[in-house]
Amino acid sequence: MTAAADRAARVEALRPELAELVAALHARPEVGFEEHASAAQVASLLAAHGVAAEVGAFGLDTAVHAHVGTGGPHFAIIAEYDALPGIGHACGHNVIAAVAVGAFLAAAPEVERLGGRLSLIGTPAEENGGGKEIILRAGGFDDVDAAGMVHPTSGSVTGSVRGQRTTGVRRIAVTYHGRAAHAAGAPWQGRNALDGVVTAYQGVAQLRQHILPTDRIHGIITDGGAAPNIVPERAAALFYVRSAEVDTLRDLTDRVVAVLEGAALATGTRAEIELDPVPPYLPLQTNVALSERWVHALAARGWDVPPPSDGAPGGPSTDMGNVSRFLPAIHPAIGLGGPDDVFPHNAAFAGLTVLPPALDALVDAAAALASTAVDYLADPALRAAVAAEFAAAGGRYRWEA
Repeated sequence: MTAAADRAARVEALRPELAELVAALHARPEVGFEEHASAAQVASLLAAHGVAAEVGAFGLDTAVHAHVGTGGPHFAIIAEYDALPGIGHACGHNVIAAVAVGAFLAAAPEVERLGGRLSLIGTPAEENGGGKEIILRAGGFDDVDAAGMVHPTSGSVTGSVRGQRTTGVRRIAVTYHGRAAHAAGAPWQGRNALDGVVTAYQGVAQLRQHILPTDRIHGIITDGGAAPNIVPERAAALFYVRSAEVDTLRDLTDRVVAVLEGAALATGTRAEIELDPVPPYLPLQTNVALSERWVHALAARGWDVPPPSDGAPGGPSTDMGNVSRFLPAIHPAIGLGGPDDVFPHNAAFAGLTVLPPALDALVDAAAALASTAVDYLADPALRAAVAAEFAAAGGRYRWEA
């Protein structure tokens, strides 16, 4: 039996435990930074196979870190396990966690022989807190040479050699401060903070006509005042600014801030602007050389991998983008089956994650990711190609405000 066949057999042997992990996380979804039971379940499964895992790594209570091997090249497999408020695992992070654990345990027996290192890094709060960027700042990726994870999606779509398309995202919180007055008796004495928010929202809507096709701006009013007969002295909004490149993300942020400041000037209010209450998520930079190994391994599992495509403009965001700018990384997607109108961040998607087709996809993804990690550790030519591509793209980058 070949090494790849042995690896695949190890993943298949893990199928019942991986199914149990997916179901347990689905039954008890936990939002970002509150994934205490989820992190414990991941660590418990690793411990059941003789791998000690630290829960509370990198200064985050719900981060998980496990590793095997000493010295040599270092590959990290990334896990996520946070859920969405109200709709549970409708982004499939329970599947991401199980793929990561399966891939890690399948590859681990080969690591000592290869002379490299393999880590599993469980990263909290992808949906709401930028856990990977926090771990980056804590030095958690400083000695990692390459990394990979797999994200579920709907239908039968898989990640191509260019990987899943994502945008970078920054959050801009704005609070307008005005002056309260009786809205009927003496409105001239007031300065309406809600007018500041509404003017800002309209200004952003006008800005949308003149941004790149890959850019996105969306926002909500989070505070509109206390009562209609009181001129609001405080009102607030939150905007998400997305773009496909780091430079254009900075530029679009500056343009939105100018609109918010202009709204304050127009309404006689004061704008208190907070950039990045959550760390920015950077656009994903897929390492093609590494991704091609993933494609080859997945094709060996019988998947018909689509050709490279630039994809549609815009797209979601992930803090894996931050990791991909700091070291070579991949973040492909794999389809869980189901109808095309059931997709991530739709409540019905959570139900797909525990169905038999999703488990089949999970096992295939874990085997392919394990093979990608082993190939990286075993093949000096691959490591050289991965490093050369990363250097040509600009090398190690860390976001600075």
